[in-house]
Amino acid sequence: MIQVRPSEQMRGLGVVQYGAPVLAEPARSFDLPAERETAEQVIDQLFSSMERIGQVHPFAKGMGIAAPQIGVDRAAAVVQPPDPGTPAIVLLNPRITDSSSEVDEQYEGCLSFFDVRGLVPRPLRITVETTTLEGQQVTITYERGLARLVHHEIDHLDGLLYTARMRTGVAPIPVEQYRQTGRSWAYEQ
Repeated sequence: MIQVRPSEQMRGLGVVQYGAPVLAEPARSFDLPAERETAEQVIDQLFSSMERIGQVHPFAKGMGIAAPQIGVDRAAAVVQPPDPGTPAIVLLNPRITDSSSEVDEQYEGCLSFFDVRGLVPRPLRITVETTTLEGQQVTITYERGLARLVHHEIDHLDGLLYTARMRTGVAPIPVEQYRQTGRSWAYEQ
């Protein structure tokens, strides 16, 4: 039986893979509410992609996807928290306005290069300003795992991959090696 690489599986599900120019460019902001219809279409595409991917791969720690990962050069992302039943977070034109100096390092994966996992330091708390479809500014603070997920997606919208955040000298590890660690994100209460 031929084993399909995780990155090929993601490509088959419509996820743009590492090396595509759209992943390295800052995404274009929406002019809201003027571009509401366009923003709604992009959000629908993101939810559709997330649903397809979720049927093939379980995400115990939650998951997110940013518009550039589906080939759309716009500042939109969706994050599904790990708790079932918790509504997804929609991010439009998000920007981090504050972050804690307290940082921790956990493994992250990325749908755009799913063959590896990387140890990424991130703040334990971030404050994010987003725009609603009606054009209102909303500020929300995220902590721990949710802060990590949201920060990862905002990085995509800024044209950054998690490897840009890894410590010098630390390299991603093959997904097979990561699976052997069997560790999910852990936070002190």
